Amino acid sequence: MSKSSHDKMLQKGVFTGKMEQDENGNFFCGDYLLDYKLASTHHAIGDWITIKSIIENPSDISYDKYPKKSKNFDKANYKEE
Repeated sequence: MSKSSHDKMLQKGVFTGKMEQDENGNFFCGDYLLDYKLASTHHAIGDWITIKSIIENPSDISYDKYPKKSKNFDKANYKEE
């Protein structure tokens, strides 16, 4: 019996989830703000991504909603358990 993609282990990282966009145009994954330029040029909304590292969000505008930000993320890789 083959395993579904949900039964496979995702690549290790800080967080893995779907990339989304909020009403202000910010790209985010979970509670983490994603770098706008990287997210918009290399990924699509709904992509599963793995955040590899996070920093404190330097923006006063989005800090209240997203206190953590990532510039180091990529498409999630599935690996067998």
